Amino acid sequence: MARRRTAAWRSGCPLNASVEMLGDRWSLLILRDMMLRGFRRYKQFLESYEGIATNILANRLRHLESNGIIVSDTDPSDGRKLLYSLTSKGIALAPVLTEMVLWAAAYEKTANPGLVRRIKDDKEKFLADILELWKRGKTPPRSRRPT
Repeated sequence: MARRRTAAWRSGCPLNASVEMLGDRWSLLILRDMMLRGFRRYKQFLESYEGIATNILANRLRHLESNGIIVSDTDPSDGRKLLYSLTSKGIALAPVLTEMVLWAAAYEKTANPGLVRRIKDDKEKFLADILELWKRGKTPPRSRRPT
């Protein structure tokens, strides 16, 4: 597993390294859309509920790719376009993002109570389902509502 040298980060703190790799809220929302909604195409990310700007999306996708969290491949149906996929490093973020969803739902009024209930009812099964879909190269069923 390739690791960046600590000198590349502002400090040697593991939390700081996490924050620097993920970047900002847009990166987390891109990862959410990949894990929960099965997004793989640039246009899909642009159509997400939060309305990311094209320049920010392009920047965040490059950032996530340079940190080994996602990879891009040429779309076999249209060689001019890219398909984005999570790496094993990206998939390993599923439990972290799940905990963030539960934390936010516990303290704020959030949308998608079905997702929160599903996680609360059986978090291990929820995570296993997400991981299994990605291992088999299939996309998760799409959520109709924003997370």
